[in-house]
Amino acid sequence: MTTSSPQPASPDKEPASEEQAAQSALGNAERAETATTPTGPQQPRPTLGRLFLDNLWAANSFTVTLLSLVLAMIVGAVLIIISDPDVLATYAYFTARPADAINASWTLVSEAYANLFKGSVFDPAATTLHAALSPISETLTYTAPLVFTGLSVALAFRGGLFNIGAQGQATMGVILAALAGFLLPLPPGLHLLVAVLAGAVGGAIWGFIPGILKARAGAHEVINTIMLNYVAVYFLTWLIVQNGVQDPNRTDAISRPVDASAQLPRLFGDNLRAHAGILLAVLATWAVAWLLNRSTLGFELRAVGANPDAARTAGISVTRTYVLIMVFAGVLAGLGGSQMVLGTTAAALTPLVVAQIGFDGILVALLGRVKPWGVALAALLFGALQAGGNRMQSYSGISLELVTVLQALIVIFIAAPALVKAIFQLRAARAARLQTSLAKGW
Repeated sequence: MTTSSPQPASPDKEPASEEQAAQSALGNAERAETATTPTGPQQPRPTLGRLFLDNLWAANSFTVTLLSLVLAMIVGAVLIIISDPDVLATYAYFTARPADAINASWTLVSEAYANLFKGSVFDPAATTLHAALSPISETLTYTAPLVFTGLSVALAFRGGLFNIGAQGQATMGVILAALAGFLLPLPPGLHLLVAVLAGAVGGAIWGFIPGILKARAGAHEVINTIMLNYVAVYFLTWLIVQNGVQDPNRTDAISRPVDASAQLPRLFGDNLRAHAGILLAVLATWAVAWLLNRSTLGFELRAVGANPDAARTAGISVTRTYVLIMVFAGVLAGLGGSQMVLGTTAAALTPLVVAQIGFDGILVALLGRVKPWGVALAALLFGALQAGGNRMQSYSGISLELVTVLQALIVIFIAAPALVKAIFQLRAARAARLQTSLAKGW
């Protein structure tokens, strides 16, 4: 009987020994280290300043917003030149004497933007404290209601809803605030508190209606809020001329004035218009930021805005969240509207008492990228443009509508980040962030 000799082990059929496995792993590690080790001279690490410049010139939110402002100012300068016939006439002989056209254009544009700055921030020629504080006082006066309406639109955006009804909610807020301001005989401190709360309730009611229709019937909030804007405006027009509301000493459409006990106190004295509403606006901004980022309700709100189906699967009541979103948005817009009659803008109801703060709030929310503190800064910018535009019109003869054009241009460029990136050749590394949906927060 013969015994067959053992066959040599095959690496494809039998496992290698422990010694062979260890040698193989060591060889692989050495080869990987050799492959990853640079053969040439080692590149020096970039400095902190270089990293800052690289990140600054990337397509991030801050850079795109800043460059959008620059582009809007450049286009605005062109419009200023075109709208002035005297300056435009110098371009008829531009090839013969180009210095005339360039100097005239520079003088006109620089003077216009200088007056825009002097009317909104600070006038270097001011000789009294009142004159020095007047520009910033006007800016804060215009800013306060825009913060509330901008937060109203932004909060709804974060919850996946497009609140076009901030104008109507602000109108209902100003109605109830004014009625509480001249119909209720209350002591000063309590009277102001009740009037402010009445404005919030008015906005909450007008926000609840599209919220419950969206949640229960699936009615689109854009259609509902647009229609409710008209209802609120016509209701205000009808209410002003009713007995007990209309000023008995006037024949035009104006209500009785709000009592002094219900007026917001002024910050810089009786001669300047800035009032305590700007402090309430800062408090509201902090409250909305806390609600969105620190509270359970804020998490549910953002989850519903990101994906309602996934939020429903996770056990979140989408119906309840939709209603709460619109109610809170209405409260904010109502507070903004109440400041139009409890502050220093007006002391009585008129058909145009709310102006366009609700629609401007949409632009403010877009410019602030639907983030609370970004909305506050955007409202400050819009308030400065409005305050400076008044001086620009008075001193430079530039139409106030040009300020509205500047606001629209800023929003257009911000809404088109790819255009801004292409014009300024921004790095595309972070550009993807700018494609995020409004409902998810930019």
